[in-house]
Amino acid sequence: MIPTPHNKAKAGDIAKTVLMPGDPLRAKFLADTYLDNAVLYNDVRGMYGYTGTYKGKRVSVQGHGMGMPSIGIYTYELYNFYDVESIIRIGSAGAIDESLHIGDIVIGMGACTNSNYEDQYNLPGRYAPIASFDLVKEAVAKANELGFTYKVGNIYSSDTFYDDAQSLKQWQKMGVLAVEMEAAALYMNAARANKKALTICTISDCPFTGEASTSEERQTKFTQMMEVALALIEE
Repeated sequence: MIPTPHNKAKAGDIAKTVLMPGDPLRAKFLADTYLDNAVLYNDVRGMYGYTGTYKGKRVSVQGHGMGMPSIGIYTYELYNFYDVESIIRIGSAGAIDESLHIGDIVIGMGACTNSNYEDQYNLPGRYAPIASFDLVKEAVAKANELGFTYKVGNIYSSDTFYDDAQSLKQWQKMGVLAVEMEAAALYMNAARANKKALTICTISDCPFTGEASTSEERQTKFTQMMEVALALIEE
């Protein structure tokens, strides 16, 4: 079923490992900055996708938009129609753990959520979405090697961008590190397809302190998570 209504790539256009920012302009920035011989394979709905090489390894980068419905569509198609094996989300997140600051990296070992995305699977209980352990392990090793500031743990995938700050305090009590909007759906799609997934986020704002980055900074300055993710290419 390719091309799809959302992706005009043909068979073979997309690598086995795909890095996915929410912002398609961040995808373009990564392709322009890090990839050799990058070729645009998708621009449907302005959601850019590129395939190139990084240190001789083939890799793709594809925007996924905002929220679980959006990343759910793009990652489902990549896993199930384009034979992608690993997807690494590289996104922005708000700090819930007050020790985190702008620019720090969070590696999402698990993803809590207020979404009903899991309802489609008709499970006899609640599902706990988690990342692929080997990708977590490799990301930690690379972050240590590069000397980046990071934390590993639970993140919160919210269906609402403008969460009441007090509701985030409840997640803080449970040790959740940061809030974003997509990881839980990515992890569930990966589990259902028997594929690999990881979310690496950069802290872009701190709701409890008022710290915030600009849209331009989110697009072009959060390069440390990109460098960690690029080190995980398997091809």
